[in-house]
Amino acid sequence: MSKRYPPMVREKAVRLALERLDEYGSPYAVAQAIAPLVDVHYETLRIWIKKALAEGAQPGKQAATSGLSPAARDELQKLRRENRDLKQTNEILKLASAFFARELDPRHP
Repeated sequence: MSKRYPPMVREKAVRLALERLDEYGSPYAVAQAIAPLVDVHYETLRIWIKKALAEGAQPGKQAATSGLSPAARDELQKLRRENRDLKQTNEILKLASAFFARELDPRHP
């Protein structure tokens, strides 16, 4: 049975994936990385990405930063990348702590 995702979840997942598509190189790789973060199955996300690309979405494009100097734009891009990486690290740590908490629980068989 398929799971239906709200349109807002789909838009957010596809936007995040398209922003990082250049880093991962393929829709499959980026779907594998982003899907757990947005609680979507990776194959579903891969299909959404391919559909968005077929409809003309541009990978790696972020919101327009008009009015910024090139140095400020570079700094903003660097900070966004760092923020994204830190969020991903936090998600990994949350999953690891939940795993170890479950393993250390005396009620756990």
